[in-house]
Amino acid sequence: MKRLFLLFTFLLGFAQMRADEGMWLLMLIKRLNGVDMQKEGLHLTPEEIYSVNNSSLKDAIVSFGGFCTGEIVSDKGLIFTNHHCGYGAVAAASTPEKDYLKNGFWAMKQKDEFNAKDLYVRFLVRMDDATQRITSKLNNNMTGAERKAIIDAETKAIQAENSENGKYTVVVKDFFNGNEFYYFVYQDYKDIRLVGAPPSSLGKFGGDTDNWEWPRHTADFTVFRVYGDAAGNPAEYAPGNVPLKPKHFLPVSLKGIKPGDFSMILGYPGRTNRYLTSYGIQQMVNRDYPAWVEASKLAMDVMKKYMDKDKATQLNYASQYASVANYWKNRQGTIDAVDKNGTIADKKKIEDTYRKWSALPGNAEYDGVLEDIGAYYKQVSDRNVERNYATQFSRNAKYITLALQVGSVLKAYAAQDMQGRLAMKAKTETAIKEAYENFNPSLEGEMLASMAGLYQSRVTNKEVASATILGLDSKTLSNVAYSSIFANKTSATNFLLNPDALKLDADPLWKIANGIVADQKMSMEKYSKVDDNFNKNNRLFLAGLMKAMPEKKFYPDANSTMRLTYGTVDKLPVRNDRNYFGVTDNYYTDMTGLVGKYKKGDEEFDLPQRVIDLYNLKDFGQYADAAGYMPVNFLSNNDITGGNSGSPVIDGDGNLIGIAFDGNSEALSGDIVFEQDWQKTINVDVRFVLWTIDKYAGARRLIDELKLVRGENTPPDTKSKNSGTTQMPKKTKKVK
Repeated sequence: MKRLFLLFTFLLGFAQMRADEGMWLLMLIKRLNGVDMQKEGLHLTPEEIYSVNNSSLKDAIVSFGGFCTGEIVSDKGLIFTNHHCGYGAVAAASTPEKDYLKNGFWAMKQKDEFNAKDLYVRFLVRMDDATQRITSKLNNNMTGAERKAIIDAETKAIQAENSENGKYTVVVKDFFNGNEFYYFVYQDYKDIRLVGAPPSSLGKFGGDTDNWEWPRHTADFTVFRVYGDAAGNPAEYAPGNVPLKPKHFLPVSLKGIKPGDFSMILGYPGRTNRYLTSYGIQQMVNRDYPAWVEASKLAMDVMKKYMDKDKATQLNYASQYASVANYWKNRQGTIDAVDKNGTIADKKKIEDTYRKWSALPGNAEYDGVLEDIGAYYKQVSDRNVERNYATQFSRNAKYITLALQVGSVLKAYAAQDMQGRLAMKAKTETAIKEAYENFNPSLEGEMLASMAGLYQSRVTNKEVASATILGLDSKTLSNVAYSSIFANKTSATNFLLNPDALKLDADPLWKIANGIVADQKMSMEKYSKVDDNFNKNNRLFLAGLMKAMPEKKFYPDANSTMRLTYGTVDKLPVRNDRNYFGVTDNYYTDMTGLVGKYKKGDEEFDLPQRVIDLYNLKDFGQYADAAGYMPVNFLSNNDITGGNSGSPVIDGDGNLIGIAFDGNSEALSGDIVFEQDWQKTINVDVRFVLWTIDKYAGARRLIDELKLVRGENTPPDTKSKNSGTTQMPKKTKKVK
């Protein structure tokens, strides 16, 4: 009965919500008959979006590397995703002599496409509801360990029942704070090849300055291809593999867009926390995120110092730096947005409603839950701050993670007899080589010392601090690393010549790394009961809230499973502190703005000369808007978060119109509350993607693979004009 009530409430909430809010599970589309998506402009049936037995939109969407989304756009397995999603793969393939990050890369023939090491894509085969199966064996009197044991056992059983002896990857996820469970059956492909990438001056145009800001003028895309064996099955990289013939691919629209046009996004949003309490938000913005921001900025400063000195280091650390910088700006922006938008006050109003409902007869199970949650945050506030500094320490100080990774391999090697060592040697040498790829000892020595020093200065409560980190001498810590077995690839490899377990155990860096792990384990054990009770209260709070507010829009938080969000192409109010370069209808940007921001030689706003030349020639071809301008980016009111990067923006007919790549700074609190008036998705117009591939790069063979959908006003396809002009256009005045 409880389950049925939750589902009813879920559907009712959906029926009463705005079209642009919520990230929805695809298998529930058929059930959501309270919402007529067709009235919003959708011309597809639910079966054309999600079907188990027939090809559907879901078959064209991939989880890209587990951290982004991509879409299949041809019958030869061509993938579009974001430039920042492919950034790591492009950086890894680059050398100082062949700098694909700076200069771009285009495979002019299929044989030029090369393997993107360690990259994979994941297709959703099907999903199903496991709520009754799992929750029937759970109750709120269980300890966290007891609950986990049951969930783990059912998960293993579900995996065994659906994996078909390893053919599929099966993942079980909880929803609504552990009140519901669904499982997902995936098929993973590991032979992914880089096909094309614009230079960073296009793909990352605007850099950190424009990140999370509108208006944007960024060609944030890369092109990959998925390969399989001759039968179309997943296979490890092999020269004989062939492009995958997908079950479905997205046609690409040249029709153009306007405000009010239907827009749908399918992708893999990472994590939202829309039902976080006011207590949790206060902890987040007042204590947790400031720690994250400070530690991230320090890590960025250390990396930048060495990246500016050496080209190889710049390439090796480019992806890590970009990731840290992105989160650094996001976390600070969230702090600012929560304060500006009155998020905490809004949450407190909702909680007042919950309290009144929980005090009613029959609701005793839910009464006092919020007060317990508030008490929890007071109890763990310092612990949570410590976690943020410790997380940034472990993420950025590679000497610690490297010691643990390589040390475990060396320990196993040293424990073998001579015959065993001979058998292990080749794999051990390979493991060491891979661990030290893209590793700068000088940078990492300073990073280790700097992050330890910051931790010691900020984590002053010894009850929650790592005793190991507090006991370090940050001034000499880099020298400790340099004298270690793990100092560099050579010193680690030399250990194999005379493997001594006692020497390894005595290594100071090995001791430090294991000490930090032991401290973390001790902290988890110390707070396990406290955290278990908090998780229970969170489950009760959300289950109660859904009953207390049946008119409220409830939908599951993002958790890296495929979701659908729908809305429309939309506008933002014009701001006086922005230059729109003549664009007065504020839902798109064009090449006038791109070229208008150009600063020759600037790290963030430089452009290839060919882009400027083609702009001056107005060589836009079939990719121009019917109004004559060359579109670059546009806005929609779809609900997205991190992980949606690279997701397709799809029109009402199932055609690709853009690639989602960012949110806007006015709504950076969007992961914890949907900002109805402000929250937008920033997208690359697919016409600019195709223009870059065709007109700029000359990779016409890729355009010829696509199924292009033309409108009656689509300009004719034209050959590229001769470029070479250098005259810059006059900058337009700022819109007031």
